[in-house]
Amino acid sequence: MQDVILYISIALGLSTILNIVLKHYGISQIIGYILTGTLISYAFELHGNDHNSLLDQIGEFGIVFLMFTIGLEISLGKMNSMKQLIFGNGFLQVGLTSLVIFLISYYLFHLDYMTSLIIAFAFSMSSTAVVLTYLKSSKNIYTSYGQRATGILIFQDIAVIPILILIGILTNEAGKDIYTILFHTFISAAIVLFLLFVVGKRVITWLLQFSATSELDELFMGSVLFVVTGASVLAHFLGFTYSLGAFVAGMVIAETRFHYKVESDIAPFKDMLLGTFFVVVGMKINIMLFMDNTLLVLGIFAIVLLLKTFITFIAIRLTSTSSISFKTALSLSQVGEFSFVIFAIASMGGIIKDEMAQLLVLVVILSMLLAPFLISQVRSISKIFFKENMSVPEVSNLPNRADHIVVCGYGSVGKYVAQQLDQYGTDYIIVDNNPQHVKSAINDNLEAYLGDMSKRSILEAIHVKDCAIVIITLDNAEKKRLICEAILKQTLDANIIVKVATLEERYNLEKLNISMIVDSKMEAARVLVERVMSCQLKYK
Repeated sequence: MQDVILYISIALGLSTILNIVLKHYGISQIIGYILTGTLISYAFELHGNDHNSLLDQIGEFGIVFLMFTIGLEISLGKMNSMKQLIFGNGFLQVGLTSLVIFLISYYLFHLDYMTSLIIAFAFSMSSTAVVLTYLKSSKNIYTSYGQRATGILIFQDIAVIPILILIGILTNEAGKDIYTILFHTFISAAIVLFLLFVVGKRVITWLLQFSATSELDELFMGSVLFVVTGASVLAHFLGFTYSLGAFVAGMVIAETRFHYKVESDIAPFKDMLLGTFFVVVGMKINIMLFMDNTLLVLGIFAIVLLLKTFITFIAIRLTSTSSISFKTALSLSQVGEFSFVIFAIASMGGIIKDEMAQLLVLVVILSMLLAPFLISQVRSISKIFFKENMSVPEVSNLPNRADHIVVCGYGSVGKYVAQQLDQYGTDYIIVDNNPQHVKSAINDNLEAYLGDMSKRSILEAIHVKDCAIVIITLDNAEKKRLICEAILKQTLDANIIVKVATLEERYNLEKLNISMIVDSKMEAARVLVERVMSCQLKYK
C-alpha cells in the first residue's frame, strides 16, 4: 500500500511538471499523463507488478466519473431529441466498422474467427476520454460535428455492454448455455434500470435536497460521490460495467434541479481520476515489444485510422454535409480505452493469445497518444479536402462572457436593435440560425454567431445564465416560444425582452415568466401619439 501511495505521489508531481511544459507548446495534457505512466513504469520496473491491478481499478474510476458527467449532459429528453445522432449514426458506425475490420482480419490476415471478432469489436470503439475531453475544453462539443461525435460515442459506450456479454458467452464461463446467460443479463438490466430510474430517482432527489439544505458543501459533495460510486457498484454487482451505472446515475440527476451544481462540483474529481487513467495507460506501454514490431504496429495503426475515418464518413454523410461528416470521422478515428477491457477479458478467457493482446494494446496506445494532435487539427485538415459553404462562425468560438446582451435574430428588427445598442456602446452579440443573416451581420462588422437558441447546447455556449438581457426579435411565433422556454429552463432569473405582433401571441407568452413583452402595434401607436403631442399644430 505504501508503494502505491509513493507511485501516486511521484505521478502527481511528474505529471504536473510535464503538463506545465507541454501546455507551453500547446500539447494536450493527456500526452503528459501517458508519458508519466511510461516513465514511472520503467523507472520502478512495474511491468507485471502486483500493484498494477489496484492502479487499474483507480484508473477505471476516471472513466466512471467521465461517464457520469456524460450522463449529466444526456437526460432522457435530450437522448430522445438526439436519437438520430445516437442510434442512427452510432449503429451505422459501429456496425459497418466491425464488419469491415472482421472481414479484413479473417480473410486478409488469416486470423481465426474468434480473434477477428474480438479485434473488430475493439477497434470499432473510439476514445470517449480523449475526444470528449478535447470537445468540452475547446467548446467544440456545441458544434455540428461535436454533437454528432458525442452521439456516436454515447452509442459506443452503450454498445460495450452487449459486446462484453458476447465475450462472456464465447468464453462460456461456468458452463452456462447462451440462453441462460441472456436471460440473466436481461433480468439484471431490468433490475438496474428499475432501481436507478424508478427507486433511485426519488432517493437521489431526496438525498441531494437533504444535503443541499445543510448548506455544507462537503456534505453535498459526499452525497454526489455516494450516488456515483453506489450506482457503479450496483451495476457491476449485477454483471455490467462500473461506467454504465455511473452513466445512468448521471441521466437521473440530469432530470433534477441540482444538475448544474453537481456538474461543477464533480469536475475536479473527474479530471484527477481521468488523469490517473491515462497514467495507467502509459504504464501498459511495452517499449521492447514495440521496438521489435515497430513496422507492424505502425501499419495496423495506419490501416485502422484510414478505415475508421472512411467508414464513419460514409455513415455520417447520409444525413450531413461532407465537411461535418469528415470532421466527425477524423475526430473518431482513434481506438478507444474500452479496447483495453475487451482485450484483457478476451485474453483471460483464452479467446486470443497474450502476445497478440499485448501487440494490439500497443496499437491502441499509439492511437490514443496521437489522437489529441489529430483532433486539435480537425478543422485545418478538413479545409484541405472540403470547402466550407458559409464562412460564418459557430457558437463554439464564443469566448467566456458575462453581463452581455444577446440579440436573437438579425432580420429587419434585429438590425435596428443593433444600431440602437451601438449608440449606447453596449457589449452584445448576435445569434441567428440563418447563415445569410449571420454573414450580413459580420459584413456590418458585428459579433455574430450561427446557432439555434432553442437548443440547450447553444444556450450554454453563449453563457445565457451569465448574460444581462436576451432580446428576441424573430417573427416566427412558435420559434419565439420555444426559445423562451429553453432559456427559462436554463435560468429562471433570465431577463427576456420579446417582440410580438398579435394579441394571441402576447397571450401565449404571458403564461411564461418573461420580463417584458413588446407589442409592435401598441408601440407604433404610442410613438405616433408622442410625435403628435410633441409638435406644434397649425390652427386655421
